[in-house]
Amino acid sequence: MNEKTLAREELIGLHVTIKECKDPKWTGKSGVIIDETKNTFLIRIDNENKRIAKKIAKFEFEHDEKKTILNGSKIAYRSEDRIKKTR
Repeated sequence: MNEKTLAREELIGLHVTIKECKDPKWTGKSGVIIDETKNTFLIRIDNENKRIAKKIAKFEFEHDEKKTILNGSKIAYRSEDRIKKTR
């Protein structure tokens, strides 16, 4: 799955790993996305819910046994708008 295809998909429920982040404490953390807003993901990490800004990180998504890396600034839209704007 490529970046454009993944950016149009529902991301809630996907496993995600933070590959790079402006805040180094986030780099390497992984979990499942449980909610999404325009600017953030709510991720279940180590039995805790953590909210991270999309624009400060690169995310590696696991979908259909494939891994895709997306820059968070490219998906910093509400989920319903992201589907339209990432064509």
